Amino acid sequence: MDFQPRKIVMTIGGIRVVAELKPNRTADAVFKSLPINAKLNQWGEEFYCQLPGVQDFRETATTNVKVGDVAFWGMGSMLAVFFGKTPMSLGEDPVPADRVNVIGKIVGDPKVLREAVGASTMAVEALDEGI
Repeated sequence: MDFQPRKIVMTIGGIRVVAELKPNRTADAVFKSLPINAKLNQWGEEFYCQLPGVQDFRETATTNVKVGDVAFWGMGSMLAVFFGKTPMSLGEDPVPADRVNVIGKIVGDPKVLREAVGASTMAVEALDEGI
């Protein structure tokens, strides 16, 4: 049986993006906590929201992230999506404020999230592809 990657849908200010999750335990924990609708925070070109009760297994704890990465920050129980530079960026890549566990990647162009700047909520749900 082939592994079917799990996907989630993030809706921010009317903009919907799909992310494919990595096969790691933190991604599993995030997936099991869905659906959520939470207050949205922004830090540069990073959106994040509170995702309480999720264990961060820190498999990939890093500050090396790319545009389009979806990550979980265990210390603050936050789910983050990077769509451009953050205040700590020195080049084109975003730099999180602390080490995060990368759990997935946006499918398509993450820069569409720039249209959602100013939004107040972030909804995240499992993508049901009817499989």
